Amino acid sequence: MALTRGSFRGYEFERMVILFSMIEGEKEIPCAISTSALDSLESLSRSKANEREAQFMRLRDRIEACAARKFLARELEGTPPGIILRSIDFRT
Repeated sequence: MALTRGSFRGYEFERMVILFSMIEGEKEIPCAISTSALDSLESLSRSKANEREAQFMRLRDRIEACAARKFLARELEGTPPGIILRSIDFRT
């Protein structure tokens, strides 16, 4: 089953990640993307904390497509299992 868009959870400053979710049927899959990956996608040196949500929303389609690829490849991490996106995940 394909993943669909879940919810935006917020910016976690201590871990330097944006938290969001994807949905598979009735199951919510926790996801995160590093802020360095976000900045790499836009060729920025470093966005401000108050700009992170808008940055995620601009890049959301690309981020979710990458999360779906990792999910299909069963590249889940953590407990509960989730998807963590890093800069390397967006390299072609």
